[in-house]
Amino acid sequence: MLNIFVENEIRLDQFLKWSRTVSTGGQSKYLILNNKVKVNGVLENHRSRKLKHGDKVEIENMGSFRVVANREGS
Repeated sequence: MLNIFVENEIRLDQFLKWSRTVSTGGQSKYLILNNKVKVNGVLENHRSRKLKHGDKVEIENMGSFRVVANREGS
């Protein structure tokens, strides 16, 4: 599982681009709406799903990622 560092919360579709899993928003939308993405083990089909520190994102045939919040001063 690869840790992906983000600032606070991030939307699922943005996370897929941020993690360099996809290169466009259209690709994010396709994966999410075609049941290729799980968040914390549950299929997720809402692009606007807010991810927070500790969430696990699995993308079919692409890998698993953990959301890690960059917390300045922590």
